[in-house]
Amino acid sequence: MVTSKLSRVLEIDHLKKVTEAGTPRFFFLHVFARYNDCVAKFTYTAEKAGGEVYKGTADAKDRFALYEIVRHEGGRILSVEEDGAKSWFSLAHWNAKISSVPEYDKVLFARNLGAMLSAGLSLARALAVIERQTKNARLAEVVTELSGAVRRGETLHSALAKFPRIFSKLFIAMTRAGEEGGQLSQSLVVVSEQMERMYVLKKKIRGALLYPAIIVFAIIGIGAFMMINVVPTLAQTFAEMDAELPASTKAIIAVSNFLVSYTVVAFSAVVLFFGGIFAFVKTATGSRVRDFIFLHIPLISPIVKEVNAARASRTLSSLLSSGVDVITSLEIVTDVVQNSYFKAVVVEARENVGKGEPLSAAFVRNEHLYPAFVGEMMAVGEETGQLTDMMKKLAIFYEDEVDRKTKDMSTVIEPFLMIAIGGAVGFFAVAMISPIYQLSENI
Repeated sequence: MVTSKLSRVLEIDHLKKVTEAGTPRFFFLHVFARYNDCVAKFTYTAEKAGGEVYKGTADAKDRFALYEIVRHEGGRILSVEEDGAKSWFSLAHWNAKISSVPEYDKVLFARNLGAMLSAGLSLARALAVIERQTKNARLAEVVTELSGAVRRGETLHSALAKFPRIFSKLFIAMTRAGEEGGQLSQSLVVVSEQMERMYVLKKKIRGALLYPAIIVFAIIGIGAFMMINVVPTLAQTFAEMDAELPASTKAIIAVSNFLVSYTVVAFSAVVLFFGGIFAFVKTATGSRVRDFIFLHIPLISPIVKEVNAARASRTLSSLLSSGVDVITSLEIVTDVVQNSYFKAVVVEARENVGKGEPLSAAFVRNEHLYPAFVGEMMAVGEETGQLTDMMKKLAIFYEDEVDRKTKDMSTVIEPFLMIAIGGAVGFFAVAMISPIYQLSENI
């Protein structure tokens, strides 16, 4: 490859001389052919076998090809940057900055990295392969930074810690435990399984809530259409015939007149209302109120408790099996558990464990939040020295329970939705049709 690169450079030098002799057309055709093969130009810093650090530039199809070029030259890349990649006018630059990293892409990153390490590839080599294969622009940029840091001698967990918005404390802690224990590939496999379980759990809950949400928005949309386009026609007919209208009909017509006269104001008010709720929920007080409401909704409350129990159990099992200490594990569980009431129990457990109290004690005292089964299984695990296995069994049990209940949720909610839809349609029909019957009787 080095020989072909040198011959290409010599060819360009020769073509320049030919150009000076008066054949520019022949030169530009060959230059175009050359750049058709080498699509990108890279500036890199590398280190020779003797420790000498040097900088260079090279043309290559991608970073993977660049690593091969430098390796054949007897060097090892420390950092690399694609020319023009950070330009403000570069589409690739803005794509990498604006793009997010989906949860499942992180799962694939951890799983593939663990698989390649267990197959015998070096960490730098494995990161280079992932860098080449990933389709997400933001993740590709992050992996490039990780690869450069690892080639400079940094540990993987310290490199991951530079991207807290992408890699969670759970990911970083388990990577650190794997590096310190010499079992990085196993730790990455465990964290990929943990993240995948959480991803699937979240997806099932969203899927269960999607159907009711679509129905509710459809009802609101159809209601707004009727108020703006249908009710004004009927109201005009009632006014022309000087009909005596019931209170329900007057209320619907009043709402319709407001929506017709102030359509922009009405829709702006709706947007501001939901935007205000969203902003309020982001505050500490709003988050607490939201958590309280979810804990007291009849159909949702049991699922909320089991989801938080599953997340806490799965995370503790993964961290403890990777060699992370109990205090640090509980600190990470606090970030994984989303409901503030359940967080408070984990914080209490962490503080009490530091004072010498058993881990299960705080969960036993809060059976109104975490199911009693959680505290009992923890206590058994502590007594038998099999806490990790017990937590894993707990996680599997509650994940299966959530799976079953989310599948049944649509079936349970559907009758209530039908009753609500029937009530709304019936109210509208009676309110708008009863005056018509009165008019027909008078006629």
